Amino acid sequence: MSGRKLWPMLALVSVLVAATLQLRYQGRSWWCSCGQPFLWVGDIWTSHNSQHLLDPFAFTHVLHGFLFFWLLSLVVPRMPKLWQLSLAVVLEALWEVFENTEFTIQRYRETTAALGYYGDSVANSLGDVLMCGLGFFIAQRLGLRRSLLVFALTELVLLLWIRDSLLLEILMLIYPIDWLRAWQMAH
Repeated sequence: MSGRKLWPMLALVSVLVAATLQLRYQGRSWWCSCGQPFLWVGDIWTSHNSQHLLDPFAFTHVLHGFLFFWLLSLVVPRMPKLWQLSLAVVLEALWEVFENTEFTIQRYRETTAALGYYGDSVANSLGDVLMCGLGFFIAQRLGLRRSLLVFALTELVLLLWIRDSLLLEILMLIYPIDWLRAWQMAH
């Protein structure tokens, strides 16, 4: 592997290791305490949500990758794509660590439909980071117009499927709306 690829790859691995250690330090479990390490859990209304590798919210992390691709392409357009990907993974790992602080967990409980949310497992957080990387890669391959269309369609599918989406999560965390929360919880 050439140095041009080695250093960004080492950065990726280092970030994942650092995020894993920090999540464990925060008290996050490795995997679901149920003792059954599923790769996918599709029901967001159970205690399995956010405890296994992937769940429906993994698609919001794919969209994080889209957003990071657009942002980094705008802010640092000359940065090599592999370094942009590494930076996107760093941002996502930082989000996962912040998302699993008591402050953010409590904010989710107070303002969103995630009443029983108690944080992600380490496996779920790493799955989310990987999905962000996948989203970055997909957006890069699709280009701006097609990735905007896929972003909008993904948001729509998530709203119809789980009554939640990336944009709705952001809205509810920043400016909670009671009738939207009631609609989300009427599953």
